[in-house]
Amino acid sequence: MKKSDFHYELPAELIASEPLPERSDSRLLVVPGQGGFADRRFRDVVELLAPGDLLVFNDTRVIPARLYGRKETGGRVEVMLERMIGQHEAIAQLGVSKAPQPGSRIELEGGGAFEVLGREGAFWRLRWLGEQSIEQLLAHQGHLPLPHYMGREARADDLQRYQTVYARHAGAVAAPTAGLHFDRALLDDLQRRGVQFGHVTLHVGAGTFQPVRADDVREHRMHSEWLNVGAELVEQVRRTRAAGGRVVAVGTTVVRALESAMQSGEMQPLAGETAIFIFPGYRIRSVDAMLTNFHLPESTLLMLVSAFAGRERVMAAYAHAVRERYRFFSYGDAMWLEAPTGAAT
Repeated sequence: MKKSDFHYELPAELIASEPLPERSDSRLLVVPGQGGFADRRFRDVVELLAPGDLLVFNDTRVIPARLYGRKETGGRVEVMLERMIGQHEAIAQLGVSKAPQPGSRIELEGGGAFEVLGREGAFWRLRWLGEQSIEQLLAHQGHLPLPHYMGREARADDLQRYQTVYARHAGAVAAPTAGLHFDRALLDDLQRRGVQFGHVTLHVGAGTFQPVRADDVREHRMHSEWLNVGAELVEQVRRTRAAGGRVVAVGTTVVRALESAMQSGEMQPLAGETAIFIFPGYRIRSVDAMLTNFHLPESTLLMLVSAFAGRERVMAAYAHAVRERYRFFSYGDAMWLEAPTGAAT
């Protein structure tokens, strides 16, 4: 399977650089297990879910992980923290014209410096040389890391809108964007209708934006992310399935977390790192339906969605979304996907 199997043409004007005034005003492309597509509004999700269904959310919180500085030679550097390792070391992506040398420093615009310890694949290991912790550094100098395809810097309103209303555990450098469509009123409505809620935590890393460079998908080295699938959620899934309800993932990060917890064949509590790579040929067993945004061409997220709903069907849905002028990516519209029934797609 080639990465070009997941390519599609997207007009630049369909990339959403701004959120809608109301979260649940987004459009929703419904892709059922069989039959045609339906163009709906996101708030119509209440009609797609039934009492006893379990919606699983990722409750990670986005941190201000982007920093700006300069190399000792004067070249500008963008530092995107991937994860913190203790109080004074971190793994990061570096946006720089020429790779820095181990032992060199990156002087931050707001004061203080990182020492470059070395390269780790597509990332760099950095040591913070200040007395405060890296967490404190981010609180004072960090910028909300909007994806570059939005073409703008974060504003004050993004601090609230590029965060789910149920975010609890800080650690992500990108939002679990399927959850951005839920507001409090919609969540309350779903609960009144008997829909259950469950939560996992998966701290979305900067690796989610790493392109697939290998032509053969199987040769791609997947990035790792920290997750926690707790015993309470595992029990919720068990009870839901036993009662005949469906498990519905809110986003690809939830699917990644739940499938990581099922590596033994049965879902078990799991806390730690996952580097699971899900692409067509992998059978997703943990969820019955999923909500997700539209993903970048040739991305691992598009591959995961295709593993769930079938590549040809997903690519047809994307072509439909382009024709119908849906809004794409983080601040864009959403899809409801069900596992295919009948003949394979």
